[in-house]
Amino acid sequence: MTKKVRMAIVGASGRMGLQLIQAVHQSQTARLVAALVRKKSPLINTDAGKFSGIGSIKVVFSDDLEAISDAFDIMIDFTSPQATLSHLAFCCKHQKSMIIGTTGFDEFGKEEIKKAAKKIGIVFSANFSIGVNLMLQLLEKTAAMIGDHSDIEIIEAHHRYKKDAPSGTALAMGERIAKALGKDLQKEAIFDLAASLNKRELGKIHFSSIRSGDIVGEHTVLFAGAGESFEMTHKATSRINFANGAVRAALWLAKKNQKGVFDMNDVLDFNEF
Repeated sequence: MTKKVRMAIVGASGRMGLQLIQAVHQSQTARLVAALVRKKSPLINTDAGKFSGIGSIKVVFSDDLEAISDAFDIMIDFTSPQATLSHLAFCCKHQKSMIIGTTGFDEFGKEEIKKAAKKIGIVFSANFSIGVNLMLQLLEKTAAMIGDHSDIEIIEAHHRYKKDAPSGTALAMGERIAKALGKDLQKEAIFDLAASLNKRELGKIHFSSIRSGDIVGEHTVLFAGAGESFEMTHKATSRINFANGAVRAALWLAKKNQKGVFDMNDVLDFNEF
């Protein structure tokens, strides 16, 4: 019988955390061993399975990381930059691999992840959806063909509580497009269109963000040229697709058993296609 990969979820009572509990529970090769919540949460000692709607799994919510330091193989973290960096230090200390789906890191945070990758294996991605990662591949090819002759718009929408804008996924899309054009996104990005009116050049990448209601996540990229336009859209209707992708990444990382920073491009191995 194949030994199951033991997983710990931090932020387990949040929107993504509950979906991750379900995704791990549904997996044939993963096992949830810890569900971490914020300090002194009223949910501590509540059965995580019952709370997430899948029935008792005999794993309760806890706020004690040290108590489970020897119990898990991989931690999955979709929390906040500050919390993730704290969890990252914990994983480095205990030599545990990590899946990071948190967005909104500044340059310091990104450098900390790179440093940690010298000690542990990490899959760090702005989006764990298979569809979004396929879209990233297609965007790179599209931009190489028509990007220099188009106005490029990246429009993203999320729920009203999302704290970063543009989304990490939108920025990842911009990075892929800029890479295909041989350009630096920092020099090509437009975040304030009003300040750029009448001065915009073809190939510039404009970002628009919407924060409204309970939208899970929608991303559209528009290439608008003379006489025609081309657009690609991905809509997430449930967070379970992100959770399933994160579990898939965790199982891949466990099998790979190497130090370093990887992303979903590595997990899905698009280079094989």
